[in-house]
Amino acid sequence: MTGTDITLWPSSFEAAVFDFDGTLAETNELWHEVDEIFFAERNLTYTPDVHQTLATLGFSGGALWCIERYGLDETVEGICDEWNRIGAALYAERVSLRPGAGQYLAALRQRGIPVALATTNNRHVLMSMRPHVCVDDLFDAVVCSDDVANAKDEPDIYLEAARRIGSRPSATIVFEDLLVGVLTARNAGFLTCAVRCEDPSQDMARLRDAANLSIMEWTDIPLG
Repeated sequence: MTGTDITLWPSSFEAAVFDFDGTLAETNELWHEVDEIFFAERNLTYTPDVHQTLATLGFSGGALWCIERYGLDETVEGICDEWNRIGAALYAERVSLRPGAGQYLAALRQRGIPVALATTNNRHVLMSMRPHVCVDDLFDAVVCSDDVANAKDEPDIYLEAARRIGSRPSATIVFEDLLVGVLTARNAGFLTCAVRCEDPSQDMARLRDAANLSIMEWTDIPLG
């Protein structure tokens, strides 16, 4: 962890907002698989930079980017439906929280800290994880890509998450594994914590520099 006067416990913050994919659950390989299936069916070349672009843009933005870049004669809705269908099937069988993540969420709530999820993932995909991961039980509010107009290069999703749990950005910490998310949240006035994930393209050094705090694993946070 890094930081001076800020810690990962109150009274450094009054509320917390969490990303899901990569941050709370290691789903990088799963979404690589979804992307590979999608691109292979269209005989398109799939590269790591494409995956990073899609992860940043979210579902609708990513679908529009694919249509424009590859000249696809498809609709945003149709592509999103396909991604959601494949993703939901994989999430239902293979997704679990990273070690220590659930315990930290529970510990915050026990201390009276409201917690929200801010994810560019689709609500149907998240709901497919029940009963082994139930986001509605873990969080006081859940904000998905369909709830806001923009991806994480704009602060909408973080601001909406904070609004739903009644917190101010300056009193709220955002946990993110994406550099664009950390930068957007911090520029909007949030405290930020960078979280290492399994994606080999993640530049943890840049994330540490951009964020107020950083963690490598959720189990690094002492709960006592």
